[in-house]
Amino acid sequence: MTAAYIGATILSAIVFLYYGATCLFANGMAAEFARYGLSRYRQLTGALEMLGALGLAAGQFFPILAVVSAGGLALLMALGVLTRVRARDSLAETLPAGVLMVLNAWLAVQAWRA
Repeated sequence: MTAAYIGATILSAIVFLYYGATCLFANGMAAEFARYGLSRYRQLTGALEMLGALGLAAGQFFPILAVVSAGGLALLMALGVLTRVRARDSLAETLPAGVLMVLNAWLAVQAWRA
């Protein structure tokens, strides 16, 4: 694997571990999910983010996990983008989910090719 792939994998895993923990334990994220009308999905989202991050790390040893994890995180972020668009959030608020969606889609494709 290239240095770009490894660096992007590490970055994505760190970001999703952070966001997953925030989703599970921070009151601010509870308020955000309530604002979207998706409170019942907050813990599931946080757990999926953390599992995806762990899957990216394990994917270094078991490549199929990298494909599944990165693809799942890309899908999760696509849903995040759609949610933010539906809520009429600003581009600045929507952009992180979009960037993470593209990054993880790229990681999934690269892992598939490996």
